[in-house]
Amino acid sequence: MRLRDRVVIVTGGARGIGAGIARCLADEGARVAVLDIDGDASERAAAELGAEHLGVAADVSDERTAAAAVERVVEHYGGLDILVNNAGGGNLQAAKGMGGPFTRIQQEGWDEQMSLNLRTTFAPTKAAIPRLTQRGGGSIVNISSLAGLVPSVAMPAYGAAKAGVISLTRTLALELGPADIRVNAICPGFLYTRAWKLLVSLMQQSTPKLADKEPHEVFLDMVKRQTPLGREQTPEDVGKLAAFLCSDDARNITGQVIALDGGSALLGGG
Repeated sequence: MRLRDRVVIVTGGARGIGAGIARCLADEGARVAVLDIDGDASERAAAELGAEHLGVAADVSDERTAAAAVERVVEHYGGLDILVNNAGGGNLQAAKGMGGPFTRIQQEGWDEQMSLNLRTTFAPTKAAIPRLTQRGGGSIVNISSLAGLVPSVAMPAYGAAKAGVISLTRTLALELGPADIRVNAICPGFLYTRAWKLLVSLMQQSTPKLADKEPHEVFLDMVKRQTPLGREQTPEDVGKLAAFLCSDDARNITGQVIALDGGSALLGGG
């Protein structure tokens, strides 16, 4: 087990990509603290992993709340070795943050995306750095998105926030390297998250020939057209890569941004 007894925080870990990451890290022997804005869900997710894991309710877009959650984990386990910043998503209020055209975006939607997808990386990281330093080093893995690498007319606010995560990853890798804290980012591509479900729903509303199709079928048709490998990604795909990046096997890897996307970034944006 590559992560035996390492203490890990996974933000947004109660469902979706976060739950997949938490499972993979636990399978590698880590003691996982599942942080989620939904406290009941975080406790259920932790219990499903096993008795040694911890569920913590926390809105990690808030600096004080994120700091309090990190301290609770440190007090419970005695330290912190790894932070996975996964919290975020495409939970847009009435699509106020969606573009196509850009002038459609409302300030409320823009600000929501910056909070949901960039501040959720800033706040936990700021709180975790002193604790990782106390351990003599550690690893931070930030979950960005394919939308942070290639342009998306439909999701410019989301893409801008995720591109911010990429920039922050590289900056922190440079700053924290002397403390032996490695910082890397994963950019999932076609993974059927809430953001993709919303985008597919909007596509169906604007394209009559798609209206009668099951949303996941529409998504899979898109995947086949826009990925060289022709298949969607899964939470476990992300989790296995995160486990590698957090392990000593990746001890010389930092500041890297890895597209886990079936090759779709090679085809450019849209």
